[in-house]
Formats: sequence, C-alpha cells, structure tokens
Amino acid sequence: MTGDDRTMRIWYQSFVDAPNAGPYWPMLREHLDAIVDPGTEIDVHGITPHDGYAHPIVEWRCAREVICNAVTAEEQGYDAFVIGHFQDAGLYEARSVVDIPVLSLGEASMLHACTLGQRSGIVTINRRYISWFHHQIGKYGLDRRVTGVHAMQFEPGQILAAYGDADRTRDVTDLFAQQARPLVAGGVDVILPGGGIPMLLFSAINGHEIDGAPVVNGIPIVVKMAEMAVRLRRLTGLGVSRASDFAKAPPEIIAEFRENPKGL
Repeated sequence: MTGDDRTMRIWYQSFVDAPNAGPYWPMLREHLDAIVDPGTEIDVHGITPHDGYAHPIVEWRCAREVICNAVTAEEQGYDAFVIGHFQDAGLYEARSVVDIPVLSLGEASMLHACTLGQRSGIVTINRRYISWFHHQIGKYGLDRRVTGVHAMQFEPGQILAAYGDADRTRDVTDLFAQQARPLVAGGVDVILPGGGIPMLLFSAINGHEIDGAPVVNGIPIVVKMAEMAVRLRRLTGLGVSRASDFAKAPPEIIAEFRENPKGL
C-alpha cells in the first residue's frame, strides 16, 4: 500500500468525559465520522475529572493527563494525537515526548483562519479565559493576526446543557453573535468560537457567518491537519523540529514524569 492508502488511527483527546458529556460525545463522534477520510479511524478519549471550571489551574491539571495520554497513544500504535480543546493545554509538551504528529484545536484553527482573512477574533465561553487566549496568541506569534478576544459567560459544563435543547442552543447562538459583532465592527474579518463545545454546537449552521465574517468550526480543520501530517510523515519523514521548543525528552525522563504525579 502507498502512504495514502494505509489505515490511519487518530486519538482525539477531549477535555470532557463520558459521564458529564451528555449528548455532546455522541454528536462529536458522529461529526468526526463524517469528517475523516476513508481508512481513518478516530477514537475519542476523555479526561476525568473533566474540565468543568474555567481556570488555568484546571487547564494545567488536564495538560498533565494530555501529555501522558500522548505517550500512551503512541505506545498503542496511533498515528496522530489530536487535542480537541481550544486552549491547547499541554500541546508543546506533548510534542516533546512523542514522535507521532500532535495537533491541537486552538493552534490549528488560528493558523487556518489566517488563510480566510487578515484579522481574526475569538469569542470564548468565559471571561476567565481571555488572558489565557492572549498568552496563547502571543506564544504562536499571531498578535497581529488574532487581534481581539471577547467572552460570553458560561462554565464549560453549563454550555453542555445546550446540546439537545433547541431553546438553549438559540440563546447561546444569540449571545455568541452579540459578542462577535463588535469585533467585526472593529475590523475583525474571521470569528473563532473559543472551544470545541461551541464549535460543535454551531456546526449544524452551514455557512455560519456574522455580518460577513465567517465563523470557523475548527474540528474538521484539526482533523484534516492531522491526516495530512500523518501522510507527510509517511511520504517524506517530516516531523517536528527537535532543535528548540520540541526537543525530545529522554525515555527515562518521560517515564519519571508519568510515574510521579505528586499531590498533598
């Protein structure tokens, strides 16, 4: 078989777990199955306790599990690891412990948005994420391309309640538009929902736009980037740089990290 014909396995890392996801996980699985190319298998894995409160300390707790799960995914023969979480917690560290491609929802969405317009804006679900996103934008060197962050006011678990509820979905969609319109009026020409949960919620709106600015569903973007990264690696051997940020940790250091979570 050629590099494009072989079966591909992708680990999709959600920051929600099945007991708390409600209709979200079945809808996510259906959406992913509709996205992937023939021959690609994609498995959704969660984190327990799930990311139920918008705060950096929760992101870092989940990031530790993401890093360990990336190693597990590689050990189990997965071809790529996708972080299905816009905050991208653990992304750089995961790239530094495995050789398989590691892609993440926030970075992939922001980079693709640069092909759709000159200036993008993020509408997140909670004001406590605003500073996180500004740090994230700066880390990716996109300060001049992703120029605004506005917020609704939900906890991650609260917005899950909109799944399967048409009235709540409409309310969330209206609140999102209220925060997006000032960004567009200020010169932003692409809108990014700041999370996989709102992205999937809005995915049923084909051609979703606000005052002419496209609203990006990053889930198919990150999955397609993962498929492309696997194919490029098979065809050319292309992988991440080991010269700086993604220098790979030695096996004994990776093992030490996995074996030594400490808490008081």
